[in-house]
Amino acid sequence: MKELTHASVAELSALLSKKEVSAKEIAQAYLDKIEDKKSLNAFLDVRPEVTLTEAADRKIAEGTASPLTGVPIAHKDIFVTRNWASTAASKMLENYMSPFDATVVERIQEAGLVCLGKTNCDEFAMGSTTANSAYGKTFNPWNEHVVPGGSSGGSASCVAARLTPAATATDTGGSIRQPAAFCGVTGIKPTYGRPSRWGMIAFASSLDTAGVIAQTAEDCALV
Repeated sequence: MKELTHASVAELSALLSKKEVSAKEIAQAYLDKIEDKKSLNAFLDVRPEVTLTEAADRKIAEGTASPLTGVPIAHKDIFVTRNWASTAASKMLENYMSPFDATVVERIQEAGLVCLGKTNCDEFAMGSTTANSAYGKTFNPWNEHVVPGGSSGGSASCVAARLTPAATATDTGGSIRQPAAFCGVTGIKPTYGRPSRWGMIAFASSLDTAGVIAQTAEDCALV
């Protein structure tokens, strides 16, 4: 079997549906790798106890799972979340815990994906290097001497480093597409307005678009 953390979203979905691996086993494999690669500074908030609680295999056992139930994902820290801090990479929001989830986060939870944590970004998504985070810059996993792009550099870096099979991201003027290119992964910016902006900490709300970064176009489409 391919190492779990190198499997695509599609491959993990197939493994889970065949019950060849459990959601908790997958989640733990990624959590271990995130801990091992902390030097990338791709994640701002990781709470293993919350992740492992989400990684319940009951629906898979009952046969009521969706195609993506049990597959891990990470969220750019522009999306507010109830169970993880929502800081927009700014000290102004340090330790802020939202009382609600962004619509994108809520729908991903409804589809059964398991959150691994919140990813670093340029502060309030204003930047193109992820060197402007109040919590330190994110490194490109291919070469620490070059930037991962931004503002969704944390999401792109952690997908490229195989710390998550997919991550949410936002794009106002290239903030999904550019870091995806810099990190050698796939990013999709949907048509403006197609994904809900509710619960996204705004940069320029007339342009901000929620999207996804993953290994392949197939994985982006599945998410």
